Amino acid sequence: MNTDKKTTNNARRRRLIQLAALGVLGPAGISGLIQDALANGDLPPVVGINSLSGSVTVNGIAAKVGTPVKPGDKVATGRGSTAVVVIGKDAYLLRDNTSVIFEASRDDPGVLVTIAISAGKLLSVFGKRSGTGMLLRAQSATIGIRGTGCYIELYPGRTYFCLCYGEATISGGGMAAAQTFSTTHHDNPVWLDESGSTMTVEKGPFLNHADEELIMLEKLTGREPPFVKLGLTGRY
Repeated sequence: MNTDKKTTNNARRRRLIQLAALGVLGPAGISGLIQDALANGDLPPVVGINSLSGSVTVNGIAAKVGTPVKPGDKVATGRGSTAVVVIGKDAYLLRDNTSVIFEASRDDPGVLVTIAISAGKLLSVFGKRSGTGMLLRAQSATIGIRGTGCYIELYPGRTYFCLCYGEATISGGGMAAAQTFSTTHHDNPVWLDESGSTMTVEKGPFLNHADEELIMLEKLTGREPPFVKLGLTGRY
């Protein structure tokens, strides 16, 4: 194979892998491509916007691969668009029509303390933290997390939340007490129903995210999900 053709094929393959990782090709197009990517190192980590498809902005300005994202910044995706963002030891997959603010600590503007999602769908993996950990805010719900992987999706009046692995504490409007739970492999997805005066936590189905996506995100920060060592990969 000549050099030009080989270069073109490699570029096309990397593009297909990125589209599969971002969910653009749908669940049927994810598994094999992502496994090959991880094996061959075809998705090297880029701090900030690691990869994107379609229309993505950082603080309202059109972004590209390599655009920095730091605590205090807002990232938004448009219709049919997706982005993978890496900040420190955390990585995020924003699906289409998603808006997220990565909020900084008041005491230290360089430290990320809260992820505030106001619209859309977000898959996240977090490095281990001491102290209070990280907060995830969605509508009236506040979720405390540390060293976890999770998926969140916003709907009118309720929020879908899957703690893919790790530990989380959920609180919300009118709740008498926060609820803390831990999971190993998508064990307890829930609906956070905010339609009444008191937010309720109700059992939900498994929705719209995949093990291969979690593996891809963790790979970008030099880790792997704990379910890999347990031999649970590929059930979702």
